[in-house]
Amino acid sequence: MADKALIRAEAERAFALFQAAGAQAVETDLLQPSEVLLDLYGEDIRARAYVTSDAVRGEQMLRPDFTVPIVQAHMADGAEPARYTYMGEVFRQQDAGTGRPREYLQVGYEVFDRASPADADAEVFALFAEALKGRELHASIGDIGVLIAAVRGLTTSEPRRAALLRHIWRPTRFRALLDRFAGRAPMPHGREALVAALAGQDVAALVSGAGPEIGLRSADEVEARLASLREDTEVAPIPSTEIDAVSAILNLLGGADQAAGQLAEIAVGFPAIKAAAQGFVRRLHALAARGVDVETLSYEGSYGRTSMEYYDGFVFGFARDGAAPVASGGRYDALTRMLGQGREIPAVGGVIRPALLQQEGA
Repeated sequence: MADKALIRAEAERAFALFQAAGAQAVETDLLQPSEVLLDLYGEDIRARAYVTSDAVRGEQMLRPDFTVPIVQAHMADGAEPARYTYMGEVFRQQDAGTGRPREYLQVGYEVFDRASPADADAEVFALFAEALKGRELHASIGDIGVLIAAVRGLTTSEPRRAALLRHIWRPTRFRALLDRFAGRAPMPHGREALVAALAGQDVAALVSGAGPEIGLRSADEVEARLASLREDTEVAPIPSTEIDAVSAILNLLGGADQAAGQLAEIAVGFPAIKAAAQGFVRRLHALAARGVDVETLSYEGSYGRTSMEYYDGFVFGFARDGAAPVASGGRYDALTRMLGQGREIPAVGGVIRPALLQQEGA
């Protein structure tokens, strides 16, 4: 059994370091409103969170993370720039047999600063590297912002771009959509039959003749969906050169400085990622200015795509080979737009899981 006293000591050490770096210590409620989290993640969050109901406050969740409530609080009345740190338990349901804890301690550091995103990224990464110094952990970085820029630059319809952006954090689904939109894979069999049935048909007449309405969708919603499916069949395939560029971005693996050169080469033929690639270089310079050895820093083009659902730019993690990250984080500008009620601010942060440090003897 993990020694909770040692785990808390690890957390308090990092917590003190983050406060010494200028962060304001904050707390958040254990019970969080479900509505916000469901709006962000959809019903998938229910499979991972502990949900309860309150007669006054409605449906609530035991805190699955700190970032969302901290962003909400900052966007409501936070000063700029701002740095926050926190320490406390989070709660996640786990599949049977995984052995993963359902309750564990986190300590984190968040920066809200619009002056220089590259410098803020470097600040957070360097501070985490200091907090984990001597732990024999391997650091990896990625940049989901490059992939987002690539998707936004694809020669295709807006609905197809939106579908790809929605599934960036689900690699298997993303790849399947990319191949289908490129004409390299057929559409699902059931959908193919439906589209064939729509050929030459008036959508409204087809829906009205299908029988009584059942389920949650209205006839108008069904008509709109069928019309969009038919319109999608008329969209030309994404050019193979663009698909190859996206694949090259995803497959990048090696030193961060080498990745910068490779991204610059990809940008020559695919200018949509030029600004993001230049931002990546600025970040490397900022990291180097803070003493990070970017020549030995590992870069993965797909890093963070299965576990960092609200990150939309720089991402990083510290781990032992083959093990779950002891610490992870990244940039989440889009989250501030979603929760800011008309306001937004560049933001980046990360968390450390002290129990993993203690368990691994790092």
